[in-house]
Amino acid sequence: MKRRVFGLLAAGLLFAATAYGQSTIKGMSLNGTTGLIATPTAQIGWERSSDLGLDFGYHWVKPKNQDAANIPKASLSLFRKAELSFAYDSMGGLYAEDKGSFLGAGKFQFFNKGPSATAIGANIQMIEAGGQDYQAFQIYLAATYGGEFFGMPATTTVVFGKTFGDTELGIEEGNIDFSMGFELSLFPKVLQGHVQWINDFSNYSYSAAPTGAATWYRGAYNTGIRIDPLKHAKYKFVIDAVLADVFDEDDRAFILGATFGLGLK
Repeated sequence: MKRRVFGLLAAGLLFAATAYGQSTIKGMSLNGTTGLIATPTAQIGWERSSDLGLDFGYHWVKPKNQDAANIPKASLSLFRKAELSFAYDSMGGLYAEDKGSFLGAGKFQFFNKGPSATAIGANIQMIEAGGQDYQAFQIYLAATYGGEFFGMPATTTVVFGKTFGDTELGIEEGNIDFSMGFELSLFPKVLQGHVQWINDFSNYSYSAAPTGAATWYRGAYNTGIRIDPLKHAKYKFVIDAVLADVFDEDDRAFILGATFGLGLK
């Protein structure tokens, strides 16, 4: 089943046309970077309208039959080329006590044309679980490009990376991080770019110790809806409703979140 999902996402890449889509909604991924669900995009939160932008976000992650996690976060966009983000993960799921993660990330965009871009990024994860401290560090290259899919504007992202860290977190020395996903503007003539279908498939999650979607030994498919009721150049209000790890009953999780932003300069 997951191979089939991977094939469908690959088809999304192949069918993306050369015409640029212009309706990307820049929300936060679960760890605070501008992105999809687990996947960072090559875009910056305020690359089009502000040299300095500030975003605040929150995601509530509720796995099946497990405690929920709360993830507040903040992101600073700089000079339409870079961003810094920070998040705190209260860690629900199987982590019953002495738990919490600090997630810090940075991204630099070195190419941009319309919604298409490439960027390099890194994140550091400082994790406390069961009274023990663990660390993980990820570096990645992200490529995002715009097109159309059956007449609807879309952007597709591919990420390659590598995670280093404590083996107790399930990090394997030889593994390569990979994810791909897309944002599709639903019925743009009717909804005017306010609603997107967001998807990603990845063999890594937003953290090496995530709540839901434990991907260290496999891949997970995540999907949801992203809504931007404002569509304003200087203000941002984005709502996410997501189902993570759709095809795995034990790790499936429901996610609600929002991003609030302001272009400062």
